[in-house]
Formats: sequence, C-alpha cells, structure tokens
Amino acid sequence: MAFTSKMAFQVNCSAERRPSLLENIDRFKTRFCSSYKPLLKELQQLPAQLEVSKNIKNASAKLLDAFVDSTFKFSDQRVLPSQSNFLPVDELNEPLVITSIEGKIPDDFPEGVFIRNGPNPLFGGLKSTTSMFGKTGHIWIEGEGMLHALYFDTDNDGGGRSVVYKNKHVETETFKVEKRRNKPSFLPAIDGSPPAILLSYMFNMLRFEKVNKDLSNTNVFEHSGKFYSISENHLPQEIDILSLQTLGDWDINGAWHRPFTAHPKTAPGTGELVVFGVDAIKPYLEVGVVSADGKRLVHKADLKLDRCTLLHDIGVTERYNVIFDLPLTIDILRLIKGGPLLKYEKEKYARIGVMPRYGDAESTRWFEVEPNCTFHILNCFEEGDEVVVWGCRSLDSIISESYGMDLDKSEWISGRLRSKEPVQQYTTFSSNDELLFSRFYEWRLNMKTGEVKERNLTGTKFSLEFPMINPSFNGLKNKFGYTQIVHEPASISSGMPKFGGLAKLFFDETASKEGEHSEGHIKVEYHEFEGNTFCTGSAFVPKEGGLEEDDGWIITFVHDEDVNTSKVYIIDTKNFTGEPVAKFTMPCRVPYGFHGAFMPIPIHS
Repeated sequence: MAFTSKMAFQVNCSAERRPSLLENIDRFKTRFCSSYKPLLKELQQLPAQLEVSKNIKNASAKLLDAFVDSTFKFSDQRVLPSQSNFLPVDELNEPLVITSIEGKIPDDFPEGVFIRNGPNPLFGGLKSTTSMFGKTGHIWIEGEGMLHALYFDTDNDGGGRSVVYKNKHVETETFKVEKRRNKPSFLPAIDGSPPAILLSYMFNMLRFEKVNKDLSNTNVFEHSGKFYSISENHLPQEIDILSLQTLGDWDINGAWHRPFTAHPKTAPGTGELVVFGVDAIKPYLEVGVVSADGKRLVHKADLKLDRCTLLHDIGVTERYNVIFDLPLTIDILRLIKGGPLLKYEKEKYARIGVMPRYGDAESTRWFEVEPNCTFHILNCFEEGDEVVVWGCRSLDSIISESYGMDLDKSEWISGRLRSKEPVQQYTTFSSNDELLFSRFYEWRLNMKTGEVKERNLTGTKFSLEFPMINPSFNGLKNKFGYTQIVHEPASISSGMPKFGGLAKLFFDETASKEGEHSEGHIKVEYHEFEGNTFCTGSAFVPKEGGLEEDDGWIITFVHDEDVNTSKVYIIDTKNFTGEPVAKFTMPCRVPYGFHGAFMPIPIHS
C-alpha cells in the first residue's frame, strides 16, 4: 500500500509464546544435569518419554483442528464483475514466449527482469469466517504473494530481442502448510468483530505458532546480487530470480528476528541497506543497517516509540535515515477493549524523525508535522541545513475504514467490508474520498533551527500513488519522479484502487496553469490509458549509457477490462505523453498487484 500492499500485519508474539512441553523437558534436563550429575543415566531414558510427549502433542493438535473446523466456517468473499482482475490465477507449468508485440523494444533497453509482486490467494480467493465469536475476514491487501516476471534477452546473433513470461507463488512456510493441508487453515485475524479477531489470533498461534500467514506479496528488492520478495509482516524470502524458486527466509545470518519493511533503502555512497521492523509489542520500531555485502547487521537501534505506528516506508539521505511516526496505529489493548486493531487517530500527533545513519533513540531528532497518512516516500535528500522529504500524503487511511460497521448488515467483497445494500450506490465522490485523496507533498526539516515547512506539490486533478524515481538518485536530490494516477470513477464504483495512467513530476519547474502556479505547484505531465485499462507495478528502467536523469522508460503491467486482456507497456520518459514505444499482449491474464522493479542482469549468460 495511499494504496499499500502488504499492510496485512502480523503481530510477532514470539516474546509471549509459551514454551512447548518438549522445550520444558529440554530445559529441565539441562538444569537437572548440571546440579545432579549422578542422575544422568536416568535422564538418558527421556527419549522414550519424549516420544510419548510427541504423541500427546499430535493428538492435541488433531483435537484443536477438529474444534476449529467445527467452530469456524470459511466462506468465499463475493467478487463484483468490476473486481474480476483482482481474482487469483494459476501457476504456469512452463515459461511463455511473448510473440505479440506492437511497436519495438528500444535497442538500448537493457537486458534484465521486470518483476512484480502481488496477492494471489490460495483456494480461489479471499475468505471470511463465521463463528459463535463473530465474523472475521481477509482485507484486500492479503493473499499469498505471486511473482510475475518478464525476461528481456538478446538473441545469440545480437540481432533481436526475446521476451519470456513466468509466474510463481512465493512459497513461504505458511504457504507450504496450507498447501499440505489443501484447505484454508489460518483464520483471518485483521478485520471483523474484536472477540473473533482475538480468538483467531489465539487459535492461529496455538496451531501454527504464528498469528497470521507470511504473505510476502508486496515488493521485490535486490541487495548485493541477491533478490528478495517481501511484505512487512515477516522476513524477506530469498528468490532465485531466473527460476522464481523460493530459497527461504533471509534473517541476515541470524541477526534479525522481527518483521521487515517492504521498502528497504540503499544508502547512497556506501551501498548499505537501511531497514526497519514494526511490531505490535515493544519494542515497536527497530531500525537496522545491513552491510553492503549483505552478510552482517552492522547496526540496530530501538527508537523507543510509545505506540505502534503502521510504518510502511523509510527514507535515506547521505547521512540520515528518515522515519515517519504517524497516527495510523496498531493496538492490541484497544482490540481487547472492543475497539479496532488498526485505527487512524487523526486527533493524535504526527512527526518525522531524522536519525543519523548509525544513530539511536537519543540522537534522533523529531519534527512535529500536520497529522496525515503517508505510506510511500518518493525520495529524501539534504539541501543546506534542511532535510527534504517528498511523499504521497492523504488526510485519512484506506486501511482502517471499516470499523464501526454493522457486521450483520455487511459483507466482505474482495477484502473490503461493504453494506449488503446494492453496491451501485458507491458511484459519487464523497467527503471521505476527499480525505483519502493522495497528493505529492513536501516537508522541509531544518536541522539547525528545528523549523518545519510543508506544502502540497501537486493539485487535485488526480490522486497520485506508488511513486518511483531513477534508482541512481535515491537519497540524492532529483529533478524527476513518476507515479501511478488513481482512476476515481473506476475506483469508487468497484470499491478497489485502480490506476488509469501515469504521471511524470518536474520538481524544478512550476505548473503552467495560472491557478496552480499561484499555489507553487510543480509541473506534471500525464500519460492516461485508453478505455477501461488500468496498471500496477510500474517501474523506472534507466537507459544504458543515459546522460540525464530521465533517460529511460516506465514499464508497467496493464489490463484492458473491456476485452479482459493483459498487456505490458514501455513508455519513453522523454516523450511521456506520447504513445508507448512497445506494447506486449500477454498470453494469459495478469491480475492487479502491488510494487514492481526492473533488475538489470544478464539473462543470456
């Protein structure tokens, strides 16, 4: 996710997990041996007792499964016709060669992989449950991750280009559990009635030692030549970029034991990776720095926040890490008292922290800002005494909007709780939609005086989300940015975010329209798609040997809902409003998803 992907948050309850019977026996054995060595022979008989304990544990697990199966009834969430491309697809048995190409792939378009992540729920789609404790349901950002990849290769003779498509689920440990069981097993534990959510937490923890599934459905990133799939409720999954096989958790050689951001940032100059992890129990937020070779966690700090803020992104400059502490919060105590697990508390404070790269809670400087909801940061950089932050800002959260609805008069439709009345009523722009409208925004944080200057950079023509830049300028001052633009009528009528085009932002130029110029807005160019065509996973591809920051292309998956056909567009960022230089018709449907990236690697070799 502003429209973020992976806010399906897992409460890390490892600190609260009660030791199993087997673990207690092991601890007892160690302590007993150290104090009473003469009895060691008798303790050697424990394996037989452990076998009995395993049998008891297996029997208990079966009884617990039987209770859950009889108490919680799973059902498929309804899907509207306008939401059909959010439905999951099957894995391909073999790669597919792209043969339908309109236009031409530019000669200087690099070899590499365009890869996009997104939810692709098992067993046909998102689920809801009904029980004596109430109702719970998956929210729209849940669903097991699936990678969709296009491989751009150069023919042996150098005279042509070939493009191959693959897709594959990210096979986390919880994915494997449900595949083995061949049925939905984890109870939805994010949205619904508080008693049902709490009991779902408990039963998931008792059965699987996790309160929610490891989704890994939000983003893909590279560090030190390795590639990872990620959502912030769990550790990154290392991926073989060529086969899309999942290679396992990346815990930085055992040094990281908590959730991991979906948007880690490479520090300019050093190549280190700046990460963070949010948890619903203290410590709420820890920031880490991973060595450039990916082998060591060289720094970790608890920022000692007094609340769990649902932080999705982090910024870096040449010297600093930039952290948002905003009033979209996760609160287990609030849930126990009958309130929502997730809530946007607009009356509470908002602030931005500027932390030295290897700083801590004491050295982080906080700047109070106007309350807002910002999921995605475009870029941060230092300019004189100021740290400048650019991001997509709205005045409310799209994540926590369902609390207070009558569950008996509502139903989950594609992960969104809606009234059972005809959904056609959601056809006009409401005051709530205005609060969710996302504009590009600037914060200037003066490290010398403590002053904060903040302003809108764009107007109200389009809501803007999923920002991207030329990655070479991450943490450095940039002139250009790119983003997807929200198609308001399609998003309102379907109740799901749809993006009907792209925008190019000119940070060094002001808008030409007099009304916008008077407000100091920046220049924006728009590339709008035809008909009912919508995009996801857009990424900037730098031109090989490019001399200017905007030498390159935007590549994106699109879907034409009028003919139910998926395509890929390549758009020249120097001729942004012109026709795409190439359009690929995909041999199968590619559902909407979240973030994409282009990995410039040699495919042919």
